[in-house]
Amino acid sequence: MRKPFVVLTAALVAASACAPGSGGDKPKSTAPSAVSTDVAKAGPVTLTVWDQEVLGGQNEQMEKLNAAFHAKYPNVTIKRVSRSFTDLEKTLRLALSGGSPPDVVEANQGYGIMAALVKAGALVPLDPYEQAYGFRKRFPAGLNQLNSVTPDGKTIGSGSLYGVAMTGEAVGIYYNTDKLTKLGLKPPTTWAEFEQDLATAKGKGETPIYLANLEKFPAIHEFGVLLGQTTGKDALRNLVFGRGGAWTDPSVVQAAQKLADWAKNGYFPSGVNAGKYNDSPGPFAKGEGVFLIGGPWFAADLQKKMGDKVRYLLPPPAQAGGAPAATLGGPGLPLVITSKSKHPDVAAAYLNFMTTPQAMDVVTQTGGLAAVTPASAQPTTPVGRDLYSAWKTASEKDILVPYLDYSTTTFLDTLGGVLQEIIAGRKTAQQGMQDAQRDYAAFLAKR
Repeated sequence: MRKPFVVLTAALVAASACAPGSGGDKPKSTAPSAVSTDVAKAGPVTLTVWDQEVLGGQNEQMEKLNAAFHAKYPNVTIKRVSRSFTDLEKTLRLALSGGSPPDVVEANQGYGIMAALVKAGALVPLDPYEQAYGFRKRFPAGLNQLNSVTPDGKTIGSGSLYGVAMTGEAVGIYYNTDKLTKLGLKPPTTWAEFEQDLATAKGKGETPIYLANLEKFPAIHEFGVLLGQTTGKDALRNLVFGRGGAWTDPSVVQAAQKLADWAKNGYFPSGVNAGKYNDSPGPFAKGEGVFLIGGPWFAADLQKKMGDKVRYLLPPPAQAGGAPAATLGGPGLPLVITSKSKHPDVAAAYLNFMTTPQAMDVVTQTGGLAAVTPASAQPTTPVGRDLYSAWKTASEKDILVPYLDYSTTTFLDTLGGVLQEIIAGRKTAQQGMQDAQRDYAAFLAKR
């Protein structure tokens, strides 16, 4: 599930950098000098893998693929640790500063996690394995870009490849078909229609958008969709990558103001900042909310709870038949190899196995959105086909922009907190974006 990890603290980065075998204060390549793809010759191996795939379909895909890997390589036992992203982050803090870290982890892209770990010398670059497995050839260039970091950790989007993702993601809008029918509405084809649907739903006593924002980061998805309507994709990409623009630009403040307006108009549930994000499929399936903004991570659970009554669409364009609006997305959380792993070659074989076309079949069969073309499986549910079509459109039309929290090492917490304050009415859109810009400018000044 694409939910950003809590930021990696400076203390953790320092601990990782100074840990035995990490290369001290200077980041260094921890890639093996020679690569072996013969997993059987590695002898008995326990490969420890940490992931945050805790929702139903995602958990099922990991269980099935881990079992299939063990069946192919009986000498390798997968020791899996799967927890919510918050719990996993807390455990990761201790592990990276200790002597027994996992071999493989899911590490969020951006400056907050991946770049910080690269800077600390805590990850193995995948370049030496390219000839053996062809990771770069397997994925679209845009996905590779988001999983790439320069060796000094100062620039994301270029440099060495450090991770591979099993899933693709595009943030869009789930809708309850029964609710729309009862309201006399059809799936919106333009943004203006969507906003009118929100007003209609509210006027008839419905909660227009279900949002659970206790952890602060969830509202980044809503904000990102709004930014896609007010700000061009190139400007958003430049902003996230630190290549130009500011969080106080008029188009950005405009999106923040719209989020504030939604909250003021009662478009979110009461207690919006108190609900747990992972629990979202339950209330939505029970009828709380006409729409739910999110990505493929909700699909399998919603399908199980709602059947064909849940569907999905990309954020509508400004005009019917017009160019698709930009939205957040890209590869799911990538699997990476830690530099302290005693079995980097086996770990690399695991990354290869988990992203083959055959593995993509399992991802598809368990309700996920495969990052690359599956060997044979096709989505069998309406919402699954919606997601597959949306991913194809988003990729072909090049409308995906990076998740906003990639922008700085602390931006997940900063922006998430700002949006929570804006939703609660404790800060204006302008005040909130000024806070975000201070974090952003401070980071760029010392990057």
